[in-house]
Amino acid sequence: MSLSDWIWNDVVTASPEDSVEDIAQLMDRKNVRSVIITRDEHPVGIVTDRDLVIRVTARDKDPKFTSISDIVTRDPRVIREDDSISDVMSCVRDMKVRRLPVVDDNECLVEIVSLDDVVSDLVDEMNAVNAVVRSSGPAAM
Repeated sequence: MSLSDWIWNDVVTASPEDSVEDIAQLMDRKNVRSVIITRDEHPVGIVTDRDLVIRVTARDKDPKFTSISDIVTRDPRVIREDDSISDVMSCVRDMKVRRLPVVDDNECLVEIVSLDDVVSDLVDEMNAVNAVVRSSGPAAM
């Protein structure tokens, strides 16, 4: 099954020139935990709510005067929209990340996939399988 077969949350993007305050307000308005930083539709970074806490608040930086480019995780690992869920899970495990930008063949951002979404969908699928197994009764021998 490829990523295009799954439904993902809409991706929220911002510019590398935005301030930390702008990004925090955007996250609040859009009710998201991460923002993909793009330049010409290409992902160049990712910022999470955890990044704001650790790289700004904990280091006593002023969010109004701190550029997002000062704290962004640059060149995020991306996956392709035709990758499989197995590819996603391997990347999440190997890179120890929870969110991955999804790009098309031109390396342009199309979506974002989160570990939480994958796990939720997989649990739903397993529950559906469980319901089928339970409704079919004992296996015939």
